[in-house]
Amino acid sequence: MQNPKNRFKEALHAGKRQLGIWNTIGGHAVPELLGGAGFDWVLVDCEHSAVETIDVLPALQAIGQHPETAALVRPAANDPTLFKRILDMGAQTLLVPYVQTAHEAAAAVSAMRYGPQGMRGMAGMTRATRYGKVDNYFATASDELCLVVQIETIEGLENLEAIAQTDGVDAVFIGPADLSASMGFPGQMTHPQVDAAICDAIRRLVDIGVPVGIMALVPDTAQRYMDKGASFVAVAVDLSLLANAAGKIRDHFDG
Repeated sequence: MQNPKNRFKEALHAGKRQLGIWNTIGGHAVPELLGGAGFDWVLVDCEHSAVETIDVLPALQAIGQHPETAALVRPAANDPTLFKRILDMGAQTLLVPYVQTAHEAAAAVSAMRYGPQGMRGMAGMTRATRYGKVDNYFATASDELCLVVQIETIEGLENLEAIAQTDGVDAVFIGPADLSASMGFPGQMTHPQVDAAICDAIRRLVDIGVPVGIMALVPDTAQRYMDKGASFVAVAVDLSLLANAAGKIRDHFDG
C-alpha cells in the first residue's frame, strides 16, 4: 500500500489557490460537515479552541470521508510530543503557531522527521502507517508531510526570510490577530500599519518563492490578499459562522 498523497502540499507547491475553513468545534459532526462543504482544506485547531489532541483522530477520520478536502492540524504549541501524537494519528500537514526564529522553525522540522534527520519517535501500528500496511513508511513519510509555520509577531517578521527558507519549511502562514497585538494595536487587524506589515510580508515571501497563507474573514480583504499573492487563505471559522447565524435569526424577531 502506498502512502496517501498530500494533495494540499502538492497544490501548495504548484501555486494553486486553496480556500480553507477553521474547525474549532470538537466532535465528529462539525468536521464531517466542513469536510463536505466544498473548501479545499479544513484546519483542526488545538491552539485556540477546546479541541484537545485526542480529539484530532476522530476529526481526521470525519474529514477523511471527503478525499477532495485536505485536513490540516494546528497543535497547541511547537512541541515535539504533540507533533508525534498528531502525526501518528495520520495528519500530514501541521500549521505550527508562534514561530519567531529560524531556530524555532528548525526545531519544528526536526519534530516532523525521523532520525537521523530529526527526532520524531517511531511507532509501527498507527493510523499514519495505515496500521502497518503502508510500504516502507518510515523512509517515505516525509515526502507527504507538510510543515506550515505561523508568523504572528514583530520578531517573526524581522526573521521572515530566515524562517521561510529553513530546510523543511513548506509554507508560511501570517496570523493577523497576534500580529496586531505585537505591533501595539490589539484586535485591530485592519489598522493601516498592521495591514501594511501583512502586505509587505506577503510580498517578501512571494519574492523568495515561498507559499504564503493568511486568515481573512472579510471576503474583500481575503480577495485583496490573494491578489497580492497569498495562495491559501482561511475565510471562515465554524464557531463564528454559528454565532453570526444565531444572531441574525434572533434579530429577525426583534422589534
